Amino acid sequence: MTYIAPPAAELDTMLDVVKFDASGLIAAIAQQHDTGEVLMIAWMTREALRETLETGCVCYYSRSRQKLWRKGETSGQIQHLVEARLDCDADAVLLLVNQIGVACHTGRRSCFYRAFTPDGLKVLTKPEIDPNQLYHKHN
Repeated sequence: MTYIAPPAAELDTMLDVVKFDASGLIAAIAQQHDTGEVLMIAWMTREALRETLETGCVCYYSRSRQKLWRKGETSGQIQHLVEARLDCDADAVLLLVNQIGVACHTGRRSCFYRAFTPDGLKVLTKPEIDPNQLYHKHN
């Protein structure tokens, strides 16, 4: 499935509907488009959402680094946008993506790898790649 960007004239109109919080952020949930697997949650600014919708390559906002974070720019673990959806309150975004590699900085496919159980947190999956191998510059 190939992502098709909206016309530039429509983009501002669509972005004006989005309710960013007081910090200018909106929660963005990434889900694998074909399996429904929830991969991660991150944050987007208007600029990050605009770039994502324009390019089809997912861009988030890193609160810790205070800058745009293009998924995969240092790890090679890219998310290609298939479809973006806005929730009923216009304050959360669902990104249906094609995840290349792992989504989590721990080396796991999904950031949601722990379950709450009666015996405490249970780790459901092991890393698919050593996290130390994820973060270097990819071209």
